[in-house]
Amino acid sequence: MEVLKVSAQSQPKSVAGALAAVLRDNSSAEVQAVGAGAVNQAVKAIAITRGFVAPNGIDLVVVPAFSEITIEGEERTAIKFIVEPR
Repeated sequence: MEVLKVSAQSQPKSVAGALAAVLRDNSSAEVQAVGAGAVNQAVKAIAITRGFVAPNGIDLVVVPAFSEITIEGEERTAIKFIVEPR
């Protein structure tokens, strides 16, 4: 499964384009975000992606979950969104 990492500075439209491309090639993708700003950008990107893939008859299902990741040797809790076509 392809993992896309989103930061608070990520452009939602760019992330949406990358996510749409991954979903067209694979059956699912994972979007990871750490922090409120990053989660905000990730949710916006997923909403934009839905508009990108809808004309192809693809409807998205998103499953949010927590994930423990290591950043610079420090354990952090990330929000991960598993995105799959319905």
